[in-house]
Amino acid sequence: MAAKKKAAKAAAAEPKKGAGNELAGKLRAKSATELNDELLKLRKEQFALRLQRATGQAVKPDQFGKVRKSIARLKTIAREAQLKSAGVNK
Repeated sequence: MAAKKKAAKAAAAEPKKGAGNELAGKLRAKSATELNDELLKLRKEQFALRLQRATGQAVKPDQFGKVRKSIARLKTIAREAQLKSAGVNK
């Protein structure tokens, strides 16, 4: 019984490997201009979703949150890169 609890605690302590972590790793490898291009693409996608919703077309409601979180993730990584290049430590 104690071994199961220790294994569960060890698994909970490790960072989870989800889609967000993989995406963040890929984004950190990109340059600033590539990040800006990706941000522009996501903003256009967000606008298209809003337009579809306003015109009454079928749109998946979960896409709004996914795009919004992707934009936030991208902006966070861009800011981290900016601070890193400026030599500011957190």
